[in-house]
Amino acid sequence: MTIDLGTARRIIESARTCANDKGFEPLTIVVLDAGGHVLAAEREDGASNKRFDIAFGKAHGALALGIGSRSLMGRAEQQPYFIAAATAAIGGSLVPVPGGVLVREAEGSLVGAVGVSGDTSDNDEAVAVAGIEAAGLIPQP
Repeated sequence: MTIDLGTARRIIESARTCANDKGFEPLTIVVLDAGGHVLAAEREDGASNKRFDIAFGKAHGALALGIGSRSLMGRAEQQPYFIAAATAAIGGSLVPVPGGVLVREAEGSLVGAVGVSGDTSDNDEAVAVAGIEAAGLIPQP
């Protein structure tokens, strides 16, 4: 199973609503399916020009290594050479800071990932989690 386009759009809409309610900076939100393909992405007015690449790298890195980008940050602090090598191995699309969240179905199946960039990494992650939960799925930061 994987995330479909309608679900990806709901995740983005809910994440943006959460961010706007909290007064966060303009965001870029990327939703990937379980294979790492972009299903949907939105860049809010005012978000800087490379936020897509960062949001994609957060989500893609999480999928590639099977752990959320917050956990990747911890791994980068403990094993920087491993993260550098993994980043090179997957083509450079790995950003090891919070904001890349794996998405699971209720029974635990991995169905995709969400990456958010534009505010603090902690706020990016909170928005991703809110969007995933609003779509009835389970976030794994």
